[in-house]
Amino acid sequence: MTVADKVTSIRIILAPIFFIIYLLPNLLQSVIDAPPAGDSPFTPLLKLLWVIVLWVLFIASEITDLLDGKIARSRNETSDFGKLFDPFSDTLVRITYFLCFVIDGMLPALLLLIVLYREFSIQFLRNLLLKKGIVQGARGGGKVKAVTYMITGAVTLLAVSVKTLDLSDRLFSVLRSVSISIFVLSVILAILSFLDYLNVYRKS
Repeated sequence: MTVADKVTSIRIILAPIFFIIYLLPNLLQSVIDAPPAGDSPFTPLLKLLWVIVLWVLFIASEITDLLDGKIARSRNETSDFGKLFDPFSDTLVRITYFLCFVIDGMLPALLLLIVLYREFSIQFLRNLLLKKGIVQGARGGGKVKAVTYMITGAVTLLAVSVKTLDLSDRLFSVLRSVSISIFVLSVILAILSFLDYLNVYRKS
């Protein structure tokens, strides 16, 4: 693996860590709140620490997405493996975000299902193209889609942070509505980019 590929692999490591950390309070709460316990042990300080850790993991994942491409180009290490590994890791980490948000009731499950169908379909098309000797990396539409995925994740995590820290119910409602709207847009872009990939395959 090249240096860029190793940077890309960081996202694959961070994805399950984000998932575990995100759901950890729910798991602990279900155990601690069993009778006769009543008071939640999650103090404002612990809530703040939880939010900070999630943001560190989220930002680290997104930064590696920016760095790996630049490193590959600067070191002239672009490869067929990297063209496939980078979008794969992007998809893995962002689906992890979305799954956490769906479990938490922040995003609609139907939209995540459409995203999953799209991503699996893209992987299927890439496999078909590989049989023809074509290594299909991320295209322009896919990159734009990835940006909207990232924005959806950031805004939704911001809404989660506001809710967890009890900052403002109104701000939380606004952020959640915005995150769902951006998610809808990202799903539309994802479908359009899939049609673009499908067109590439048909032309091949």
